Amino acid sequence: MKLLGYWVYRTVCALARLFFPRPELEGLENIPEGPCVLVGNHCQMHSPVLCELYLPFDRAIWCNGEMMHLKEVPDYAYRDFWSNKPRSVRWLYRILSYLIAPISVGVFTNAHCISVYRDARLTATFRHSVERLTEGARVVIFPECPTPHNNIIYEFQDPFIALGRLYARKTGKPLAFVPMYVAPELGKICFGKPVYYDDAAKPDVERARVCRALMDSVTQLGEALPVHHVVPYLNLPKKDRPLNRTDGSIAP
Repeated sequence: MKLLGYWVYRTVCALARLFFPRPELEGLENIPEGPCVLVGNHCQMHSPVLCELYLPFDRAIWCNGEMMHLKEVPDYAYRDFWSNKPRSVRWLYRILSYLIAPISVGVFTNAHCISVYRDARLTATFRHSVERLTEGARVVIFPECPTPHNNIIYEFQDPFIALGRLYARKTGKPLAFVPMYVAPELGKICFGKPVYYDDAAKPDVERARVCRALMDSVTQLGEALPVHHVVPYLNLPKKDRPLNRTDGSIAP
């Protein structure tokens, strides 16, 4: 079964490369040597797929844990992807949610993923993340939630920043959080200067500071690029996607 899942993963990756061409990576010099956390905009499936396929170093991408368990995939996939479809065709998508379950498990259990949960299992997410960091991996997180922040990103959920405190307690070293902006329309992934977690500060104050700094940096990375349409966190029609600038510039 594990061997079959591996070949499902390899096949899906080969197909994905046809639809997600290799992006240009800008600002790689801003990524510290050794462990760090890359924090970026989700832009629907583009960011996780591109990071899985093309980041040139050991990485561990936070992914919803329900997509890794055969019995949990159908309810999660239907609820998250297709519950807003017209009532007349929802039955079709309900069937589809069951059909994709074995493919989902094969892909996500073989990819460079860390399972993320919203229940008591979240402690395992943080423990696994710190283990991968101490092994030298870069942990990749897309923390947007459905609340708009600006034309570039949605608000970041900040619990992930606790990794800074956990990593410092385990290693005695500060953890770097590197802002990342993914621009599918331009075929680019851009990395900004790292924000370091200060374990001497009060945890709630430091969590807010790091989160705000990361949102500001990702926004600045997006605004600094040539005019393009942003692929937002929510699945909006292409005609409704915002531009990366609000100064009246017109996309080419």
